[in-house]
Amino acid sequence: MYNQLRQEVLQANKALKKHELIIFSWGNVSGIDRENGVFAIKPSGVAYDELTADKIVIVDLDGNVVDGELKPSSDTATHLELYQHFENIGGICHTHSTYATMWAQAQKEIPCYGTTHADHYYGTIPVTNSMDEESIASDYEKNTGTYIINRFKNIEPLDMPAVLVANHGPFTWGESARAAVKNAVVLEEVAEMALGSKLINPNLKSIDRNLLDKHFLRKHGKNAYYGQD
Repeated sequence: MYNQLRQEVLQANKALKKHELIIFSWGNVSGIDRENGVFAIKPSGVAYDELTADKIVIVDLDGNVVDGELKPSSDTATHLELYQHFENIGGICHTHSTYATMWAQAQKEIPCYGTTHADHYYGTIPVTNSMDEESIASDYEKNTGTYIINRFKNIEPLDMPAVLVANHGPFTWGESARAAVKNAVVLEEVAEMALGSKLINPNLKSIDRNLLDKHFLRKHGKNAYYGQD
């Protein structure tokens, strides 16, 4: 019943290794079928070389496993929180990619310094608040999602399909599992570019707002004209 969804999520997870965003089992991708009220997610701790479609776990929107023999990712509750609150997203990706995780561990947002960033993210990549003791001790993964949601109170998730969880790492999302991975790839690139740019010019300022608007909106605005669609 869930073969297509499993295949989509399998290929999205495999793409993390292809793009060198993960080592061992350090990451996960999920994709949601909102019509049927379920999402598919990578099983916990399974190496990417061993991952097959039948190992992808199907979870309902109450967090219950409805199909699959393995335990779902330990981050399942975080994915669930995001799906419940960001109603337009269709896929979520979490990695510990090197440069994005550097910024997350440093608890620093990634400023938009240039048009590569602006083509994909509408401004500064936000970072969450650090989690308090109570949030860590109880329902940690669910609370990780809550901290992300709280950071996005005044941000449109599809204009900014990425966040840095303080002391932890990046989460990205998109209209599909594949799109969520693409956003993770771009995030890692702009994280590295931002670090290098700041090292070259410590006094560097963020991109001019007019240039940010031009590059983001020509791809993603209501009058977008980039590409062949």
